[in-house]
Amino acid sequence: MAKIIGPALANMPWEDKPAGEKEPIWRYSGNPIIGRHGNQRSNSVFNSAVVPFRGGFAGVFRCDSRSISMDLFAGRSQDGLHWEIDDEPILLTGADGEIAAKEYRYDARITPMEGKYYITWCNGYHGPTIGVAWTEDFKTFHQLENAFLPFNRNGLKFFVKEGGLEASDINEIIAVAEAGGFAKVGGGKCESIDFMTVYAKILVDKIRKGTGKEQPLSGCKIVVDAGNGAGGFFVRDVLVPLGADTTGSQFLEPDGMFPNHIPNPEDKKAGESISKAVLAAKADLGIIFDTDVDRAGAVDPNGRVINRNRLIALISKILLLEFPGTTIVTDSTTSSGLAKFIAANGGVHHRFKRGYKNVIDEGIRLNKEGHDCQLAIETSGHAALKENYFLDDGAYLITKILITMANMRDQGKDMFSLIASLEEPAEAEEFRLNIKAEDFKAYGARVIEKVKAATEANPAFTPAPTNYEGIRVSLDKAHGDGWFLIRKSLHEPIMPLNIESDSKGGVAVMAGGIKMLLEKAGGPFALWTVGQIADFICCFS
Repeated sequence: MAKIIGPALANMPWEDKPAGEKEPIWRYSGNPIIGRHGNQRSNSVFNSAVVPFRGGFAGVFRCDSRSISMDLFAGRSQDGLHWEIDDEPILLTGADGEIAAKEYRYDARITPMEGKYYITWCNGYHGPTIGVAWTEDFKTFHQLENAFLPFNRNGLKFFVKEGGLEASDINEIIAVAEAGGFAKVGGGKCESIDFMTVYAKILVDKIRKGTGKEQPLSGCKIVVDAGNGAGGFFVRDVLVPLGADTTGSQFLEPDGMFPNHIPNPEDKKAGESISKAVLAAKADLGIIFDTDVDRAGAVDPNGRVINRNRLIALISKILLLEFPGTTIVTDSTTSSGLAKFIAANGGVHHRFKRGYKNVIDEGIRLNKEGHDCQLAIETSGHAALKENYFLDDGAYLITKILITMANMRDQGKDMFSLIASLEEPAEAEEFRLNIKAEDFKAYGARVIEKVKAATEANPAFTPAPTNYEGIRVSLDKAHGDGWFLIRKSLHEPIMPLNIESDSKGGVAVMAGGIKMLLEKAGGPFALWTVGQIADFICCFS
């Protein structure tokens, strides 16, 4: 006799154990309930997660496409036997678009709690992790932060004075270690060193040397937001010994659950948090770090967040005063105003590919070829200085900023006046366009070529003279007064589209124009508006 634990369901599909069946588990005689072609895109359907819903049933299903890409799809049924599964994957929304990025999704589970349905699944996000989302209607799904980053994403960075080691270097080290057979030379000793203390002292000594004072931050109020990452040491071991008043600093204790906000200088909530703390403390400077302190941002006394183009402009100006004419390498999404700013201050702006490693490697390459490059920096806040072995080090970046602030303060000057001439866009948006074609890499390449051809034939469009990835195009005032960059992702079926305008309403104008351009190039494309995500539905012929 089978016993069902849980609330009774009048319409639960049920089949009694067949006569003579001795196994504890038996299959429904009408299987398969859902065939391999559960929707128009699927090659197979796996791992159904089903719950009672509004008198019937709802569920989340793993459907593999014909190219064997794995994703989650919502489905509904009145009787639990006859199902309608959506043809398009679940669109997950959230406060941070980065969280919704994925390599794959599969093996969903559903748990009803307090009027919501919480879905968990195996999520490909820089490696396997657990994705979490909730829904109330199985139409709109709100994604939460991933439950954890996978253990195999923990690691070490190896640096030498020429910069970071490549994958081939690491593989060679591993091969040597695995082979063993090390020579015994003798006479050596092994000792344990608290490197964070040593590192903090290096930063303190650098600031003292750069200012000529023992406590150059005396009389300065500086608020730090470590986001419950590793950056709390900067208050205790760097700022306090230099005389700074750090009252109002927050979230200094490490907590891997990050209970207050995402430790990300780019995150809107994080920016609002540190800005509010600076204003409340009436601080001279705010500092925000990411989890492992390889990125940083700042806040001025008025609560204005100094990140992305503003941060690049600030550190560029500082270095150009020290190294006139040097080259500044940035990623491809930096603003036109930043390019003008660097040029106006005597620097050379070298716009390169996205990805901090790409940017850093390009800076190293330029120096090897005889072009002085003191800074390689991505809009995310990854800043690598030549004088610091091209290590992307947020604490070192802030150290350079503190030296400048202290010296200018002694002269009665405001450090943030250094970027007063930076022209900032009136509007800026990033869209992440989902590619629905099975071979998304080939599809993305065709999109780029079609867009390139279309823009070259139109006098309103001015392609950038050099494109290291995708295509960047400037538009005249009548057609949006700005620029857009469309590129393909290396690993995901998406095409990021960045749009920036110097006029209010310009992003909407350009977005509409780009949509028409894309449709002429190979569409049709799903309707979309500013602030929404577009879908690439059809392949080019």
